[in-house]
Formats: sequence, C-alpha cells, structure tokens
Amino acid sequence: MRISFLHTMESNEAVFGLAASKAGWSPDQIRHVVRADLRQAMEQQAPSSGGAHKLVHGVLRELASDADAVIVTCATLGPAVDTMAASPCRFIRADAALAEAASRSGKKLAVLCAVESSIAPNRTLFERYAANTGASVTVQLVPGAWALYQEGKHAACMSTCAQAAGQAHADGYDVVIYAHPWMAGAEGLAGNECRPMHGAKAALDAVRTAGA
Repeated sequence: MRISFLHTMESNEAVFGLAASKAGWSPDQIRHVVRADLRQAMEQQAPSSGGAHKLVHGVLRELASDADAVIVTCATLGPAVDTMAASPCRFIRADAALAEAASRSGKKLAVLCAVESSIAPNRTLFERYAANTGASVTVQLVPGAWALYQEGKHAACMSTCAQAAGQAHADGYDVVIYAHPWMAGAEGLAGNECRPMHGAKAALDAVRTAGA
C-alpha cells in the first residue's frame, strides 16, 4: 500500500515520516508533498468562492494517481478535503481521524491546542465525533507552546506540551489529545501513565483500517 502525505508545514514531513516508519511503512511506500500556498489560499478565500477548494482538489487528484491513500496533515485544508469527489483513493484528514479515534477511546477528552485561533475549530470537530459516543470534550490552550515552537526552542516546547498533558491526565481526563501534529514529539514525555494521542498515528491507523 502506498501513501501520499500533503503538508503545508515542512516540519510535518518529519513527524509523519517517523510515524510511518514506526508503523512499518518503508520509504518507497510513502511520498511527501509540502504546499504552504494551499493553506494561504484557504485562509484568504472568500466564503462564496470555491477557487481554493479547486486548487486543493487538483493537488489531491495528482497525489491520488499513484497512491492508495492520501493523508492531509493540515487542518486548514479540511473543508476542501470534505468537498472532494469520490475516488478509489482514500482521502484522510489527520485531524478528523484523530477526533474519531479519540471519541472511541474514552469518555472525558482533553484536547490541547497551542494556538488560540485553533480552539474553536477543534471544539467543533471533536464535539461532532464525540456526539456519536457520548464523550465530553474540553479544549485547552497550552500557554507559551506556540511561541517556543516559532522560536525554534524544540525541547522547551515539547516539555511544555508534555507538562500540560500530564496535568490534564492528573485532572481526570482519560484521553489527552495533542491537536497539532508537531506536538507528537512530546508523546513520550508526559509519563508512563499518560500517552497523549496525536494525528500522525491516528491517520496511519485509519489507513490500516481502510485497507483491512
């Protein structure tokens, strides 16, 4: 099975590439494409215009031409993925795969976000899937994490994310979720009892399930 990844951040290539390697995919089975311009087009698109969606659709069709599944790692592209025409290739939103998996994993979910503008979209997304299982959703901002990430202070950023995850676990949340794929680097830092979920693993698990 071949997988193509569509990123809008270069750093996500390493995150998803490492997750794919851990999941057993070899380098010749995966392909990465980074298109920051797609995120910019989606952010600038007027509500009544479908131009950005068409641009994303064109890239998705190209990636699907030699792949069994295409994983879209940027949540901003999600609405365009949802309007994509049916295809033999499976298109998977990493954020939606994560929300679905989390809603099936427990009853009290804590979604950790690093960017304030991402809180409302994540609340909407996770509550949509949680409604099917009866889970409750709390979305929390991790103060300082995004600033550290932008400054290139990777270790401090991951430590901050891990501390927030550990605190959420201590507060009684049975599922802790890292909303942004780049937070996956903090996966093993929150202690043995807290293993936060992240989009890279959830998306690859969804590919496995679809191909089973």
